[in-house]
Parts: sequence; C-alpha cells; structure tokens
Amino acid sequence: MTDNDTIDVGDADGYQWVRIRGKGSFLTSPQLKGFAEERIEDGKTRFVVDLEACPAMDSTFMGTLAGLAIKLSKVNGGQLELADVSDRNRQSLEDLGLDILIKIDPVEADWRNEMGGIRSRLEPLEGGSEESDARHVLEAHRKLCVVNANNVEKFSTVLDVLEHQAGEN
Repeated sequence: MTDNDTIDVGDADGYQWVRIRGKGSFLTSPQLKGFAEERIEDGKTRFVVDLEACPAMDSTFMGTLAGLAIKLSKVNGGQLELADVSDRNRQSLEDLGLDILIKIDPVEADWRNEMGGIRSRLEPLEGGSEESDARHVLEAHRKLCVVNANNVEKFSTVLDVLEHQAGEN
C-alpha cells in the first residue's frame, strides 16, 4: 500500500466497518481480505465497506469484495454492504455483475444516518497482509468469474498470465 491508500476499521453497531481511503487496489485488497477473514473466524457476519474516500477500484479489489460476499453468503446472517459508492465505482461494480451479490448503498440500511459518527471512531488497520502476489490476484479474478460468466472472457488473458506466474500452468 502507499501512504495515500489506507484502511480504517471498527465495530459499528454490529457491523464490521471498513473505510477505504485512497484507491481500492491489488495493494489494499490483501489487507482487506485478512481483516475480514479474521473477523469472520471470530463470528462476525455483517460488514460495511465505506467507499466515500475511494476514488477508484481495480479488478483485484473488486474480486476481493466478491470473494468476501460469497463467503458471507454461506454464513447465516452474513451480508456485505457498500456505503457512499461514487458513480464511477458503482459503474465498475455493475459492469462486473457485483451489484447482484453485494448491496450497494442500500437505502434501508440502519447505519445510513450514523456514518459521520462511525467514521470518527474508526482506527487505522494495523498489521495484516500487505503483500499482494500472483496467487492473491488470481484468486480475486477467479471470484469475479464465479460471480458473472461474462467476466471469464473479460479476464481470460489476465487469468492465463496469473496462472503462469502462480505456477499453475
């Protein structure tokens, strides 16, 4: 991650709140994945990823979100919601079919009127995996293909290259 791309986290009224500040990318996604997996192991099932301060996301980050949503869909009461999604990020998510899997800015969300207070209580995410490798990027892109069959064609060349880099060819 760069100094400009950070993640703040906290527990907010039963939700695990994750605020991305800067680009959601292959550099920030391993840390997001590590945090979420740790919380899910602790029995946490409700997550909000706050994208108010995230101007853009790459496909690896969106694949990481897809993987998290898939994992949570298999847990009783599991859910992933995205907050304050810009038009650009919404379009990217919809282009990959993630709007079917993830609740984007749900109007009925009980946290909607509390975002300012929640954001003020978040702490920087310390530790966790900060290194992205070919296997992580490959896994993220495979999740995108699971979510939407149209993504297989979009990412076929990327998958071939990543499989080679990860030693799967």
